[in-house]
Amino acid sequence: MKWHCTALFVLLATAAVCATVAAESTKKNIPGTIRVYSVEKKGYIMTDKVIKSDDEWKKLLTAEQFRVTRKKGAETAFANEYWNNHQKGIYQCVCCGLDLFSSDTKFDSGTGWPSYTAPVAPENVRTANDRSLFTVRTEVLCPRCDAHLGHLFNDGPPPTGMRYCMNSASLKFVKGK
Repeated sequence: MKWHCTALFVLLATAAVCATVAAESTKKNIPGTIRVYSVEKKGYIMTDKVIKSDDEWKKLLTAEQFRVTRKKGAETAFANEYWNNHQKGIYQCVCCGLDLFSSDTKFDSGTGWPSYTAPVAPENVRTANDRSLFTVRTEVLCPRCDAHLGHLFNDGPPPTGMRYCMNSASLKFVKGK
C-alpha cells in the first residue's frame, strides 16, 4: 500500500508541474500588441510583439546572445560587458530594442552581473517560474520578444529590496545624452 501512495504522489506532482509549464508557455509567443513605457517618448506606447524563428534570431544575434536570450543561458560573472559599466543611459533588450532598465537603478551587487533595483516600468519586463537547477527561481523575460534576460531576487537594496540580475548578452546599452 505504501508504494501506491508514493506512486500516486509522484504522478500528481508530475501532473502539477506539467500543468504549470503549459500555463506559463501560453503566455509567450502570442502575436498581439502590448503596452510598454518608452523612455524616449516619456510615456506609454502600444507596440507589437516580436516573434521570430530560431533561424531568424541566429541571423540577428551573436552566438552568445542567442544562447543566453533564446536558450536561457547565462554568461560568466565578472567577464561580461556591462557588469562594471557606470555610464548614464538606458539598457534595452538586445533582441527587440525594448527599454528595460535605467542606469539610475543600477547598483553593484557584487555578483559580477549587471543588477538593477527596478525596470523602467513594471510592464517592460515579465516574470515566470524557472524550475531549472533543482530549485525555483524567478526568471525575467522581455515581454515584447520573450528573450531570457536573467533572474529576479528579493535581496536588493532599498527602495525596492529587489535585485534584477541580468545577463549583459541580453542587453544593449544606449548612452544618455
